Amino acid sequence: MFTATLIATGRLDAHILSDAVARLAAAGCAPGDPAWLDEGDAADIPFGDAPAAARAALEGAFDQVDLVVQPVAGREKKLLVADMDSTMITVECIDELADYAGIKPRIAEITEAAMRGELDFAQALDARVALLRDLGADAIDRCRAERVRIMPGAEALVRTMRARGATAVLVSGGFTAFAEPVGEAIGFDRVIANRLHVAGDRLAGTVAKPIVDSSTKERTLREARAELGLTDAETLAVGDGANDLAMIGIAGLGVAYHAKPIVAAAAAARIDHGDLTALLWAQGIARKDWVAA
Repeated sequence: MFTATLIATGRLDAHILSDAVARLAAAGCAPGDPAWLDEGDAADIPFGDAPAAARAALEGAFDQVDLVVQPVAGREKKLLVADMDSTMITVECIDELADYAGIKPRIAEITEAAMRGELDFAQALDARVALLRDLGADAIDRCRAERVRIMPGAEALVRTMRARGATAVLVSGGFTAFAEPVGEAIGFDRVIANRLHVAGDRLAGTVAKPIVDSSTKERTLREARAELGLTDAETLAVGDGANDLAMIGIAGLGVAYHAKPIVAAAAAARIDHGDLTALLWAQGIARKDWVAA
């Protein structure tokens, strides 16, 4: 048995659900009756057959409606592995840090290309960090205070999952100086990120090796899954850039969150419109059971 979860906060209505059921029936998916998770916000439509056909029938069919198609069994996950920049927070930290050095456009261009998968991530990170050499280290604290904002829904997602027994790991190709306080603020169990070298009171222009990259993220998910004795189906990974593809690809539910096209095209699920609480509805968790931030 499968479910198609439709999510559109404040915009979902009976007409959309009726249309979705008809589309599933036409695709040969044998749908049942829809059931609200939260009326007007999210609903499940159970169906018996052809999940790929269901996704093809519904994805993009309705304006500003997100869709997650998955098996009913095991939809609530026990491990969350998440990216940080543009996923758990609203910015790319290295781009914002570059603004304090007056070179944001130059670095942001490299970041964007790396996230689209056009550049080797480790080489692109080394190149960007080198451009930050001699920037005052105090810019990190200023940037964190002035620019870094937690993504809407991040705290509810992580705290609700942890309250229900899940483990949450933040693994970032960004920097510990940002990731550690962000992870603590949101409520992650563990944080893995790159460490910037500082010489005196200035950035040295280098980063500790080995660099946290796509393979690190994939390995982190595999190792955490094994440590916890979980199956593939019990894991959830979420990210937005090309260096998240590997972990998204092996998770029970791999989610592209407001992602680059290469990631959105490859992921089993995508959230293009809603915030991170969409991942609670995707797990069948209604708002009344969320843990408030």
